[in-house]
Amino acid sequence: MADKLVAVKGMNDIAPPVSAHWEWLEETLRSLMQRYGYRNLRTPIVEPTALFVRGLGEVTDIVEKEMYSFEDRLNGEQLTLRPENTAGVVRAVVEHSLLYDGGKRLYYMGPMFRHERPQRGRYRQFHQFGAEALGFAGPDVDAELITMACDLWSVLGLSGIELEINSLGQPAERQAHRQALIAYLEAHADLLDEDARRRLHSNPLRILDTKNPAMQEMVNAAPRLMDYLGEASLDHFQRLRSLLDAQGIAYRINPRLVRGMDYYNLSVFEFVTTQLGSQGTVCAGGRYDGLIAQIGGKPAPAVGWALGMERILELLKEQARLPGQPQPDAYAVIPEVSAMPVAMGLLRQLRQQGVNVLMHAGGPEGMGSMKSQFKKADASGARFALIFGEQELKQGMVALKPLRGDRAAPGAEEQRLRPLSEATGWASELKAD
Repeated sequence: MADKLVAVKGMNDIAPPVSAHWEWLEETLRSLMQRYGYRNLRTPIVEPTALFVRGLGEVTDIVEKEMYSFEDRLNGEQLTLRPENTAGVVRAVVEHSLLYDGGKRLYYMGPMFRHERPQRGRYRQFHQFGAEALGFAGPDVDAELITMACDLWSVLGLSGIELEINSLGQPAERQAHRQALIAYLEAHADLLDEDARRRLHSNPLRILDTKNPAMQEMVNAAPRLMDYLGEASLDHFQRLRSLLDAQGIAYRINPRLVRGMDYYNLSVFEFVTTQLGSQGTVCAGGRYDGLIAQIGGKPAPAVGWALGMERILELLKEQARLPGQPQPDAYAVIPEVSAMPVAMGLLRQLRQQGVNVLMHAGGPEGMGSMKSQFKKADASGARFALIFGEQELKQGMVALKPLRGDRAAPGAEEQRLRPLSEATGWASELKAD
């Protein structure tokens, strides 16, 4: 007997009934995007490795340690399973000149890949949903994206999610702060852990985001980027705050909220929760006006956010906000195999009218007794049983038996007959109100 093959560690199957929760969340997100005027963009899972090296930076953890990269055996091209999708979106926008007629509001959804230790809400294959607005410079679009995320929490019924915001200013302002920060950290080199020492000159902003308790007091006293921002950057941040205030959206200014990539500027924001342990960020975004030019396009502003689907579903589960499983409207009980051709024809008509019907199946040896079929009909959660009995079929009829609600109660009408030839007329009786 051959060894059993299993999925790659950290890359999980999503099977029923859990997959129904994914479908529901995906449809909720699509609906929200449509209301805000965002259109779907689908990019390849595999991209040139150079896209992420150039877009994310060679000294980021993603590029240095987490990417699944390989060489194409046919042409020697260096390829990578996408670890995130903002770079891919920008590559597609540049490649297809999507901004030729003005700004674009786009969204994406799909799997991403990072080689890291699997843990709750963090997997090697994980799924992101992202919204990106490209070609818009003002803080109004920053506020729109934040408002959209807040609306999502409301639609999903989630609570306990807090918004943190900050401004990264512009590159020259960050450079001045960077020099001051490096000087400060060098003066406290004895307090730096190994990771901080490695990042000191390559990516010192990330040190501010350390989770090391021994470094917290020192980091809290470090030079603040906000103190290095010029008038235009401060004005952009103030206008964003005013727009959020006008919408009644609560937020906290977090001066330690940073991004490690140079192309980020001005607004950055995160939605965080304390209900998922160490994986507290459920949605993160910001403005990245420098990325389009960095990828090779004509300079243009851009802003967006991304959320982890697994973390949102975990939070929905934690707060008991996941919906119930979808149930069929009807279950077809077919006592004899000889009735199958008629039954399948009627069920097809009903499905064309929007009725969800589950058909009993099993072939000549596996149809089972009427009693066993009714047990399966009841277990399916269907509201009705459609009974294709011999006597009913002789009359050109099918029997409808209620399985749920008052009509299924003792003493209520047991079942009623409906003509096979008029299915389009009575199909609506089977649908949920």
